[in-house]
Amino acid sequence: MFWLVILKIIALALALALFGFIHYKRQDEEVGAGWYVVPALLLLAWLAFLGVVFIPPDKVAVVISPVSPGGIRDYPVYPGLRWVIPVVEHVKTYPISRQTFTMAKTPSEGETKGEMTVEARTLDGQRIFVDSSVIYEIDPTQVVSLHIRWQSRYEQDLILPETRGIIRDIVSQYRVDEVVSTKRFEVTDKISQRLKEVLAANGLTLVDFVLRDITFTPEYAQSIEQKQIAEQQALQARFVVEQKKQEAEQARQVAQGQADAAVIQAKGEAEARLIQARAEAEALKLIADALASNPNLLTYEYISKLSPGIRVMLVPSNSPFVLPLPEMETER
Repeated sequence: MFWLVILKIIALALALALFGFIHYKRQDEEVGAGWYVVPALLLLAWLAFLGVVFIPPDKVAVVISPVSPGGIRDYPVYPGLRWVIPVVEHVKTYPISRQTFTMAKTPSEGETKGEMTVEARTLDGQRIFVDSSVIYEIDPTQVVSLHIRWQSRYEQDLILPETRGIIRDIVSQYRVDEVVSTKRFEVTDKISQRLKEVLAANGLTLVDFVLRDITFTPEYAQSIEQKQIAEQQALQARFVVEQKKQEAEQARQVAQGQADAAVIQAKGEAEARLIQARAEAEALKLIADALASNPNLLTYEYISKLSPGIRVMLVPSNSPFVLPLPEMETER
């Protein structure tokens, strides 16, 4: 825009200089009256050149025109070199690039040095402070109606109050724990939808709504901290109890294992004794059967069990005496 102003000044200076030169020559009667046509045409050209305006590529303009119905052209002026009626009409530009309007309590953020965080109350009556950012852009096709309604006040008079009201309304439908954790994305989506509708009705397009941070009052923050400490302690206590239960269960299982082992051992020993008794009974039965069928077997067994160093004379069983012989005495 600066270079365009410079060109206009140079053109005006040339026109005035040429007009002065011709007027000076006219006094010397060296030139005719027709020479005035040249500077006049040059002056007219300069006046027409005054109507040339340049709209940057990131802006769109509206033309304020007393000669148009309503005092404004009913269509936007897009980027590039454009022409308006000089002196009579002038342009008002608006950015069409994306803009961010931040509401936060931190001094380094926000549009009013940290005084725009939104205070809201949840369904359970807790006070919270919501920091947020509205990313938006102007709809170029609606810039004329935006200018008529809001001009340059759309952030302070439209985005700020509407966003604050919508945040408070949506937050009041949820408990504080839901807003902070389980329903945070749902809350963000509802705020975005409502805000999108409001901005669209006023010539703005919502690009994104960012729920930046949620803070509490010092009292509630302290109560949350105490609750978390209590929950940690309860969790630790449950862990200790569970550990004791596991140790008791382990001891019970060891005792049960030992008892089961003793039972198994006792059963094994009893079964072993039973098997041995059965074997002995079977052996005795076999011996009894053998003796019954061969009575002399017992005498034979008796004799075979005698010490091999003893020599005796055997007489029939009906003899009342056992007589030792001198030559058959025990060897020394």
